[in-house]
Amino acid sequence: MSNVSSDSVLPVPPGSASSPPPGQDPTAPSGTHAKGPNGTGSAATPAADEKLSAAAPADAPVSDSAEPKTTTLETGASPSAADTAPLGAPEVTTADTTNVGGGEVTTADAGPTDAAAVTSGQSATARKTPVRRARPPRPSRRSRDAAGAAGIEGTATEASAAAANTTAVNTNTTAANTNTTAGGTDSAPATANAAATETDATAVNADGAAVRANDAVVDADGAAVSSTDAVVDADGAAVDGAAVDADDVAVGAGSGTRNGKKSDADAEGERDGKDAEGGEPTDPFGAFAPEPEFVPGKVGRITRTGGSVVARLLVHEWTIVAIASVLLAVIMTWPAALHPATTIPQDIWDPTLQAWQMSWAGHILTTDPLQLWHANAFYPDQYSYAFSDTLLGYAPAGMIGSGPEAAIVRYNFVFIFIFAFAFFGAYALVRQLGAGRTGAAVAGAAFAYAPWRLGQAGHLHVLSIGGIALSLAMLARGHGFSLTKGYEPAKRRWGWVVGGWLVAAWQISLGFGIGMPFAYALLIIVLVTALLWLFRQIFRWGERRPFGWKLFFANLGGGLIFAAVSGMMAYPYLQVLQLHKEAKRDEGIISLFSPPLKGFFISPPESWLWGDAYASARSTLGWAPEMALLPGFFLYGLAFAGLFVSVWRLKHRIYLGLGVVLTTMLAMGSNGPGHGDYGYMALYRVLPGFEGIRTSGRLMVWVTLFLALLAAGAVSAFADRAVELFADQTQSDVGTRAGVWRLVTLIPLVLVLAEGMHKPGPNPEVPVSPVAMSTLQAPLMVLPTHELLDMNVMLWSTDGFPKMVNGGSGFTPDDQQIMRLNMQQFPDEATVGQLRELKIHTVVVLRDRAQGGEYAKSIDAPIDGLGISRTEQGNVILYKIDG
Repeated sequence: MSNVSSDSVLPVPPGSASSPPPGQDPTAPSGTHAKGPNGTGSAATPAADEKLSAAAPADAPVSDSAEPKTTTLETGASPSAADTAPLGAPEVTTADTTNVGGGEVTTADAGPTDAAAVTSGQSATARKTPVRRARPPRPSRRSRDAAGAAGIEGTATEASAAAANTTAVNTNTTAANTNTTAGGTDSAPATANAAATETDATAVNADGAAVRANDAVVDADGAAVSSTDAVVDADGAAVDGAAVDADDVAVGAGSGTRNGKKSDADAEGERDGKDAEGGEPTDPFGAFAPEPEFVPGKVGRITRTGGSVVARLLVHEWTIVAIASVLLAVIMTWPAALHPATTIPQDIWDPTLQAWQMSWAGHILTTDPLQLWHANAFYPDQYSYAFSDTLLGYAPAGMIGSGPEAAIVRYNFVFIFIFAFAFFGAYALVRQLGAGRTGAAVAGAAFAYAPWRLGQAGHLHVLSIGGIALSLAMLARGHGFSLTKGYEPAKRRWGWVVGGWLVAAWQISLGFGIGMPFAYALLIIVLVTALLWLFRQIFRWGERRPFGWKLFFANLGGGLIFAAVSGMMAYPYLQVLQLHKEAKRDEGIISLFSPPLKGFFISPPESWLWGDAYASARSTLGWAPEMALLPGFFLYGLAFAGLFVSVWRLKHRIYLGLGVVLTTMLAMGSNGPGHGDYGYMALYRVLPGFEGIRTSGRLMVWVTLFLALLAAGAVSAFADRAVELFADQTQSDVGTRAGVWRLVTLIPLVLVLAEGMHKPGPNPEVPVSPVAMSTLQAPLMVLPTHELLDMNVMLWSTDGFPKMVNGGSGFTPDDQQIMRLNMQQFPDEATVGQLRELKIHTVVVLRDRAQGGEYAKSIDAPIDGLGISRTEQGNVILYKIDG
């Protein structure tokens, strides 16, 4: 800034002749501002405050002088000029904002110009600021908020008061105009200084529009702040603008940080600590150690960004659903998590077999992957790992820990996981198809906790169905498809498609009992979808809807991966069928396990709600564990309602209803229409792989899924309607207090979960291995031997995985059956010779289990002349067979 002599800034009396400011009509009468596009005058107020012209009479005199360099808008009473004009500072004009009929009027109160302060030789800022063209007044939300916050009251309705205020403003601006008028020799330096500093005189208001230095920026508290030459806090005290950097413009106290700038209270500690008049520090310590502004470094910015990402992730819908799924699974499967190292769900037979399966996969893949299919059990048979569904997909879990105890812990946690995964997968599928959260939760509960699944609690491969629903959800998402909106090309994502195929491949790696029907279902979906898309592309759609090469190759690549995994899984099973004809399920076996229609309305005994009530009905079933297939009476009711009231379109409801009927017919096996000739038996005779599935009732997975989709559509429609009715009755916004009504719609969820609860009671304890299997010379055999006991022996063999004759699975190999019958005579010359032929070195006899049974002879029969030795270790009798 330049020093200006006192005679160049003397005030000019009102009405004196001077050059009109830029933008004003020189022929206009004195006191008239330039008109905007609609003829409205600018009225000497900032653009942010409107309707001054409405408050002032049309004939109010207005000076033709330029606007003052700094205007301070305040709420409440204006301080005097002596209080607001610091030494050497430009002239400050304060203004009051008044509400008039719901609008706003800004009136100006001007004090006398402190000419003495200017003529005293102090540095003054002289800027030449062009007058902006007036524009039509527009509503200012910020001004309304400021007026409301400050509690401004009163109405400027009298024209005389408005005229007086306007005259005062004009008088003051006339005096200020001397600094910017180019009409004399003495004022030329001021004009030059104004031109040189015009660039610094621009501030940006909250709306992003550029305003000149004369136009004050108004903060939320009503305090006015200029850009660089003056800073006014909420109390009206002016601070020397020279001490404030252009980037540190302060706003009124209490307004906080605005657009990265600090408030007055924060900015004071960062200035030089001197006030405007006496130069004394306002804060005694601020002059010595002003608090520096904190600028986070690279690590801080990364940490802050990462924290916000984590926070958003934690409150994301899918995170909440995932956590809720696990917590719900822990509750619904209790007490599986109570004693995970010693107990096991349902019974001690099939679960111990499946615990061995997971352990074997994890063990062999980290030691000798080429021997995966040739397990340590069923020695000397090959491909023994494929004698039943393998649960190969859980191999990563099998790599954690070793031994029987780790195998039991692993099984319990996977058991809980599969229920959570089934809930999450069904929820994701329903949400992708277009239903609401409540409907999706009901579908997830029905899919994961249907009563019929309680009877399958010992079959981990049957319970592992979450990958079916999740892969369908991911494939639908990747193709931009939903039931409510159809095909949306803009939402295509090839990554989701690849992910969906990978999940499908993982699902089929768990076994073909559930995986084989799923593979055929995927094949049907692909073919039908492709044909429908081509048909609509040619005959229905008015414009071409893209599919895209990325999506095509994603499906091609993902489909090939799925096919490769399926082929890898199918090969050992085909080998088993060639080596063991008895492994093939004939039509007699299928008929034995085929449920009648009434089985779909009978609950398994494990059901807490319906188990006892249907005890007599279960007694009429041929094989109740595979024939009591109730999916839930509440689910039936919701699905039936979904045929009539739903968020799904009518045609989709019809398709879902047909899906329920068709899959029910297939699940009935030989009890279906025409003794199954028009259903399951036709598939059994035509499609490869179905001859290896003995229980058609496990197709109940698909019946439950279709019912769950129908129920989700109904519940979502109920939830939407409940909120709408609430809004209509209360005449309020839908989201105001509708949460209570949304909670009401959770009643179906509670009912579905109630049907899926099992009877309370402790899980059975797993038998402890009577001998350290890793210390025995293999191959070996454990007596007595039969299918169920051998499952326990398989679990014990996870201690070192020695090769052994014992083994239990979905079928019994003929050679193993012969061996079991022969070993009832052990020890004798024939059995010892057979053992030597198979190179079996150790026979383990469990005394407590052999006594009084078919293998009682093995406890104390004479062994003279047989070339074997016998030792006892507590309950165990060990026979050593010399080679």
